Amino acid sequence: MARVTRAAYAEAFGTVAGRPLIQLPQMAGRSESEIFFDALALNGVDVRADGAAERLLEPFSTELAAALTARADDLAGRGQLLPGAAEALAAVAKLDGAVQTVLTGNSRPTAVLKLRAFGLDGFMDFDIGGYGSEAYPKGTLLRVARQRAADKHGVTFAEDATVYVADSPRDVDAARIGGARSLAVASGRAGTAELRDAGADAALPDLTDTAALIALIIRLTEPAW
Repeated sequence: MARVTRAAYAEAFGTVAGRPLIQLPQMAGRSESEIFFDALALNGVDVRADGAAERLLEPFSTELAAALTARADDLAGRGQLLPGAAEALAAVAKLDGAVQTVLTGNSRPTAVLKLRAFGLDGFMDFDIGGYGSEAYPKGTLLRVARQRAADKHGVTFAEDATVYVADSPRDVDAARIGGARSLAVASGRAGTAELRDAGADAALPDLTDTAALIALIIRLTEPAW
């Protein structure tokens, strides 16, 4: 999927910036807006604080979504669904009162496209998510997403009733800042030991043990008496 995303990124950047993407900044673990602004600077686009760069972000997100849509078959063919991911989402969806969404470095259209490519979009409430096209750090974005959930569903989602499932120490920090419990999964570059050392409330090696995942989510959200 990374190769497909990079190709779409280069196409969208060229359309919006009016020049080819020669240098691509580090993408892993970063938001779409962070990557875009760095790409502008690396490729010689004036990013002075006159608002010009910020005005390019929205059209870039639109172009990127269009480029990815044109590559939808490649997303599914070259991407890889993590073992147990679909079963995990389906199981969480059955928990009483559970609402699932995404907190991602992608824009909303891109996030929808990537999850739809693997049939996972039906488990998500995208209206309440937090996206990389928004000008918030991830910890703040988590609080924003929780407020969106409360506004839409008419229910207060307390900090101890919110679980952020992610795979990096940076995400563990975001959970702490955003007032959520962190359930770290070692599906990225960090192992379970590193994730625990970063302060994760719980850690799993992968998503293949659905029962263990559900048990941890229930434990992490149990009221403290």
